[in-house]
Amino acid sequence: MATKNLRMNSVCKYEHEAMKTSFTIRIHGSDPERAQQASLAAFERLDAIEQQLSRYIHGSDVWQINHMRSGDSLLISVECYQCLRLGLQAYMDTGGLFDPTLGTRIEHYKAKQKGTAPEIHGQLMIDPERPAVHCIQAGREVDLGGIGKGFALDRIAELLSDWKIESALIAAGASTQLAVGSQAWTIQLSGEHTSDEIEIRSEALSASGTSIQGAHILNPAPTSDSKLQHGRVWVTHPTAALADAWSTAAMLATPGEIASLESAPTAVLYEDAEGIQRLSPKAR
Repeated sequence: MATKNLRMNSVCKYEHEAMKTSFTIRIHGSDPERAQQASLAAFERLDAIEQQLSRYIHGSDVWQINHMRSGDSLLISVECYQCLRLGLQAYMDTGGLFDPTLGTRIEHYKAKQKGTAPEIHGQLMIDPERPAVHCIQAGREVDLGGIGKGFALDRIAELLSDWKIESALIAAGASTQLAVGSQAWTIQLSGEHTSDEIEIRSEALSASGTSIQGAHILNPAPTSDSKLQHGRVWVTHPTAALADAWSTAAMLATPGEIASLESAPTAVLYEDAEGIQRLSPKAR
């Protein structure tokens, strides 16, 4: 896809289309030539990640996983392996509210198919020692849409660090943003009825809401009706991948349920009748 370069005062902005959204990199205070070269390298890595994580690209790692039969084993790329392991971590951290193996059910809702969503069955095992996946029983389909963009932002941040970029803000559309370096970046929070702002530095901010993807946020519990607890939530976390996953999970949990979990995001902001409220689970 084409990449755009925009210069705004001391911030260089670069744009690139991938993963069905627009990724942007804003680099502050760096030599423009180096900033451009670093961004081009970052977008090349982004494209390579998409080629492995997309369930819609024939032959990708995730596509191959979703076509495994019972008893099959598959060697995958290191990056897909890392993302899957983070997805498993997110599943445990969120008490099962985030599940990256709901592909068949997600596709049912996206395609607006009639009837009851298909039951989730089957079992996949991520090899604990090497980049491989084992299909214990066929039926599970991986969909990394709720964590893949954040994962890509984390990998871009690593690459920018290799290029000695000290301050940057990386974004995957309007859903997830990652601040690199010690500089604070002010982010506008736009709710359905009110707005606010937040400063982030060396952390990620991810948003979920009914206006963006509410119809695609599903509760993994087999008896759940996928009732959403909020119209809009924002989550901060040290990593973009887990912020991405947590913003989905937080739509399905009350503030009290989030605070009760041992592993929780740095902060959760949600909109209610009185405005945008902030919950800091780590400070409880």
